[in-house]
Amino acid sequence: MIDYVRQLGGEPLGTDDPLAGSAAVAVWSLDTRLDVVGGLPVAEAARVLDAAELEQAGRRLRPADRHRYVASHIGLRLLLGDRLGLAPAEVVLVREDCPGCGGPHGRPAVAGGGVHFSLSHSGDVAYVALAPVPVGVDIEEVPGAQAVTDVLGALHPTETAELTALPEADRRVALARVWARKEACLKGIGTGIGLGLVEPYVGAGPSPAPVPEWLLTDLPCPPAYAAALAVRA
Repeated sequence: MIDYVRQLGGEPLGTDDPLAGSAAVAVWSLDTRLDVVGGLPVAEAARVLDAAELEQAGRRLRPADRHRYVASHIGLRLLLGDRLGLAPAEVVLVREDCPGCGGPHGRPAVAGGGVHFSLSHSGDVAYVALAPVPVGVDIEEVPGAQAVTDVLGALHPTETAELTALPEADRRVALARVWARKEACLKGIGTGIGLGLVEPYVGAGPSPAPVPEWLLTDLPCPPAYAAALAVRA
């Protein structure tokens, strides 16, 4: 398990980085407001992203949302290409079969394997996790009070009780922790939140609860965010 997050900025990946091209579990953060990511201009995304990514970017109505999406996917391709020895545009992304229904909308993957990855973005921050085994990463902005009310009853009963027992001022931060931990696990499994938020139980306390078959840890992150990583044991 790791306990750090490396930063991907505007400069190209450094050859002196001990994680560059390695097979280690690594998590990178990215400020998605950047106009240049790893040396690649966001304005020239059509040179790097595939048709599906460009279509998804085009569905974002707000320019800032499109910029965040494109910046995070350029960062993803840079890191995958570095790990696989490919140019970012040469990385072929596919979808695995859904473990729930068998449909072609499961966990995002690299064609031919070689590395597992997970991408999450919230607000102005994106996290990318790379690993030799299935992995999920999630970052969440601390939600508003209404979100706590809306989600509270959809969680595991023990998580609901833990959140309810907290002072109202502390529930928003605790819910962000719960959500990031749960999303990280569900992304790693490949089901996402389509099957609900009850399982797995991840806990609302300062440290995540053990999850069978997964190594779950909270990650360092900017203020007003929560982040977590789940790696298949």
